[in-house]
Amino acid sequence: MALRNDSGSSRSGIRKTKKHHFLRYTLLILAFLLVGGTCYGFYQYHQLNPGNHFRNLKTVGAAKATDPLKKYKQKAGTFNMLLIGSDARKGDVLSHTDSMLLIHADLNKHTYNILSIPRDTRVPLQGYGYTKLTSVQYVSQANHGAKQGIIDAVSSISSLTGVPINYYAETNYSGLQYMVDAIGGIDMKLPFSVTLTHPWYHEDKGKVFSAGTHSLNGKMVAELTHERDSLPGTDYGRQQLQQAALIGIAQKMMTPSNVTKFPALSQSLSKFLVATNMTTDDMISIGLGVKSDFHPKQQIKYRQVQGKVVTMYDDALQANNSEVVLDPGQLQSVVKSYFTN
Repeated sequence: MALRNDSGSSRSGIRKTKKHHFLRYTLLILAFLLVGGTCYGFYQYHQLNPGNHFRNLKTVGAAKATDPLKKYKQKAGTFNMLLIGSDARKGDVLSHTDSMLLIHADLNKHTYNILSIPRDTRVPLQGYGYTKLTSVQYVSQANHGAKQGIIDAVSSISSLTGVPINYYAETNYSGLQYMVDAIGGIDMKLPFSVTLTHPWYHEDKGKVFSAGTHSLNGKMVAELTHERDSLPGTDYGRQQLQQAALIGIAQKMMTPSNVTKFPALSQSLSKFLVATNMTTDDMISIGLGVKSDFHPKQQIKYRQVQGKVVTMYDDALQANNSEVVLDPGQLQSVVKSYFTN
């Protein structure tokens, strides 16, 4: 799968204010990976058994000998993954990170803990200092190329959370709409009413969706998970919509009519995946681990860490900037309880 082309563009482009906050499409990747491998049951089970396959995993980015992550002992049958949602459109060679979902998957216990990290979170960027999470990938891409942009984004999250990350997968703005339409739409239970204030499609502006369950096509799922300003807690409200969409996708993909579509969907990954370091065997092993014991409402758990908006000096932008500083104590507690055990 081809990555985006490298670019030597100046990082000054990140100073331009974005008119829209593009939606967090990464949730669809998790849904696909969790259930998409189930059709490969003919593979040798012992070789791809999660307890054997997910053992002694490498981490993304080179850790120094003094790095505390070196001391982390990962249990067999578990892995950590970062799902990246970017604002890239067709033909773009540079993009900003719009969302980051850190996942700790335990295929022994069948639990999937997810931490959604706000796009404006203050994070370290090697060689610069501190900047917004949304700027890390853009700055690194502009100066070091597409692949290094992903690695630096992963490294920033590892440094912030203390969680070593084994895998990454990136998708762009059109991926969610394609996936939902490919499985025939989903039922999405909204935890609160939503008004579309900044939709991607102009004709949808002002549409109101009441709290409750709605049958939706790809376009409307994309619009809803794109919304931010009308939601309680803005970014934190959007995280709740992510969870609702993810559960809806997972439930729909597990219906008998869609299980037969898995082989075709696996051949169209490039339509919604920009880049990943996961192999086909990795995906198959996940499918074997999930198999017939997948109950998304009970097993997928979203974790939140509160933060405060502070105006601070941004080392990459070389100017004061509004950034989200996550509560360090709460972050440490969530990571210890759900991401390193």
